[in-house]
Amino acid sequence: MPNTVYNSVLIIGMGLIGSSIARVIKEKKISKKIFALDISNKIINTSKKLNLVDEIENNLNNYKQQFDLIFICTPLSSYKNIFHELNSFVKNTTLLTDVGSTKSSVINEFKYIIDNKKILFVPAHPIAGLEKSGPEFGFAKLFENRYCILTPLDKNEKLTKSMSAIWESFGMKIELMDANHHDRVLAMTSHIPQLIAYSVVGTATELENQMKDEVIKYSAAGFRDFTRLAGSDPIMWRDVYEKNKVAVLEMLGRFSEDLLTYQKAIRNNDLKFLEKQFSKSKEIRKIIEDIGQAGTFDPTEKN
Repeated sequence: MPNTVYNSVLIIGMGLIGSSIARVIKEKKISKKIFALDISNKIINTSKKLNLVDEIENNLNNYKQQFDLIFICTPLSSYKNIFHELNSFVKNTTLLTDVGSTKSSVINEFKYIIDNKKILFVPAHPIAGLEKSGPEFGFAKLFENRYCILTPLDKNEKLTKSMSAIWESFGMKIELMDANHHDRVLAMTSHIPQLIAYSVVGTATELENQMKDEVIKYSAAGFRDFTRLAGSDPIMWRDVYEKNKVAVLEMLGRFSEDLLTYQKAIRNNDLKFLEKQFSKSKEIRKIIEDIGQAGTFDPTEKN
């Protein structure tokens, strides 16, 4: 638990991540009151049914009180409108953070829109999630033992420590990173794999009917993993590729070159090269397992 117990927290967006934040805040008593905002009536009704928050509205201006801490847990394309609303809404000093998987675009939009000095923003990217979306799939342990990357706007150490303490109270490990560097790293570790998954599943759907049916029927573990990723929220990922276009295209170029090298090795029956590359990849997997970051984030699956 952080040293500070907040009086009121607002969560904007009650999908998988937002609802998991609500659950962990309630479980660990991080705030006396939890409020939420979402534009979907379905999500509002589900959140009420699950008793995730004290109050949930579909319009920020329906709230008359101020909040100590605000989390933005919505698709990246919604940030501009949210920043505009917060800029006029916030009257008291308020900590603000987010969960977006690109950071440079978020920071640029914040700086362009926000001139309210009461808003203290520390961008964050909790590297946790499932391919499922919606408040019914959230759970308090989603963040446990996972990394959260903070990309502070300035060198305000006190503010960064306060935000670090919040994410640490969820069970996360904190890393500080430059926003541009974050976007390049995540392009390779998250955004390119997701794009490959969409591509592989898309290729399978273009096969002739009989083969397509057999691909689905006899799905091996590798293809099933691709379909799991491809089951993720399409709007969220659409926004990621728009906002992190430069880094994704850079890493996609590198990947495409490597893929051609593998293609050449297979064509030329270069088994020594293939074995060497596969062994290097296996070593990387072992390192990921050793630091406890393997497997999915699903609590029913053991790493």
